[in-house]
Amino acid sequence: MPFAFTTIKFVALMRAAAVALLSGYANGASLKIQIYPARPRVLMVPSAFPDSMNGDSAFTGPKNRQRTVTVALLIIWGLFDSKEAADQHDAFIDGFEDYVLDHRDQADPHSVIASVSWQDVPSFVPDWVPPDEQLVYYATRIALEGYVSA
Repeated sequence: MPFAFTTIKFVALMRAAAVALLSGYANGASLKIQIYPARPRVLMVPSAFPDSMNGDSAFTGPKNRQRTVTVALLIIWGLFDSKEAADQHDAFIDGFEDYVLDHRDQADPHSVIASVSWQDVPSFVPDWVPPDEQLVYYATRIALEGYVSA
């Protein structure tokens, strides 16, 4: 019987894993936050969602490759000058990285996910919202990097 090359649907698995990690951490920490699988049409703060994704493949043989998919999460805390937004940010960031480490196989048992970086976006304006509904928000981007060898 000839060998049939198969691969896991890693991009879809990484999006689902990102949402599951956000939801699991928020529920476990009793945080009130809206979580979406993609950009929401209407922003309700605080909210979090995968904002963008990118990936790389490195071939290790004719039909083998290592794949890295990075999901950029966007977490919108509230209006820029809100102390409540800053307090939510601090509590979330301090615990989320540890939560991801404890659930590093969230996408697939043969993969690894890490929270590799985060960066504040102090003046985030959602460009997909109609201009008359745009506000300036305090937000954070978190990069989750997933790795699988198939």
